[in-house]
Amino acid sequence: MTTNLNQDWPEPIVRVQSLSESGCSAVPSRYIKPLSDRPTVFSVASPTTNIPIIDIHGFALDQDDSLRHTILSQVSDACRNWGFFQIINHGIRDELLDGVRRAWYDFFKLPVEMKQTYANSPKTYEGYGSRLGVQKGAILDWSDYFFLHYLPSHLKDHNKWPVIPNSIRELTEEYGEEVVKVGGKLLKLLSLNLGLQEGYLQNAFGGEEVGACLRVNYYPKCPQPELTLGLSSHSDPGGLTFLLPDDKVAGLQVRKDDKWITVKPAPHAIIVNVGDQVQVLSNAIYRSVEHRVIVNSDKERVSLAFFYNPKSDIPIGPTKALITRDRPALYSPMTFDEYRLFIRTRGPQGKSHVDSLRSPR
Repeated sequence: MTTNLNQDWPEPIVRVQSLSESGCSAVPSRYIKPLSDRPTVFSVASPTTNIPIIDIHGFALDQDDSLRHTILSQVSDACRNWGFFQIINHGIRDELLDGVRRAWYDFFKLPVEMKQTYANSPKTYEGYGSRLGVQKGAILDWSDYFFLHYLPSHLKDHNKWPVIPNSIRELTEEYGEEVVKVGGKLLKLLSLNLGLQEGYLQNAFGGEEVGACLRVNYYPKCPQPELTLGLSSHSDPGGLTFLLPDDKVAGLQVRKDDKWITVKPAPHAIIVNVGDQVQVLSNAIYRSVEHRVIVNSDKERVSLAFFYNPKSDIPIGPTKALITRDRPALYSPMTFDEYRLFIRTRGPQGKSHVDSLRSPR
């Protein structure tokens, strides 16, 4: 794919928050999804259905073999059958989770002019943004966001992070540090469940040179939530995603058996999902899953998506130990830099990208 991401956005950027706060009674046509993509009652699973919730505290203690086995089994089932799960007792302080989420909520409540100093471009996506993809005339999502690099350290630039509210940089730095620890722990669990050495996936990601970035999502109130989405259906292009959801308003939906399940977050849980790179490394034993975000007519939402990714220039392909006569390699190797050009160019497009990369049989 030849793409020039040095270009600017193809049309003037409109902040969704400004649209929402203008008191508009109808969603502008640029945000109205095709009928097949709109959130409908008929496509949503029973409200009692939820993604698995897994207590990983016992694995951290590394003392009780039966508890460790139970956690491994629960994670394995979630990765194979759901692609999504919530983790509790993950080791990140409740006060930190509440504090970093509140700081970013306060940032998005600042006047648009103040946030505009951080306006981003398609070149790196760093900063304050309101669209994904650079296709002219694309149908847009009902959300604004802030994107920043966390790892590798040479890409992290605190000067590109907000300074208001006062604590936002310190809280974001500490939160990133803690999620990276959880990311390493989860990769061990996934490696063991695949029958690999516990450090295998971490090494495949680049060892200590993994990539990590944060996208803070802001979903303003929407006058016609039935016509649009906060984030279109997609699978995450990276390795693992750790989502700190809004603690008051649900919005994330996960696709399973052709139904959309509205995730009900457990208190202070982190929502984990398998990304396309883990699907490729596992030769599709673990599968990334489509998900989307619905919006709300009388409540706004903030969530923090932390992406734990392979080093960007390492070719990622199926693990040799997982290739058999019955299960040949399903994908050709590709670097993460090459891979993520797709979503940065075209925006969220279901699972069409990872599915298109399957090797000819």
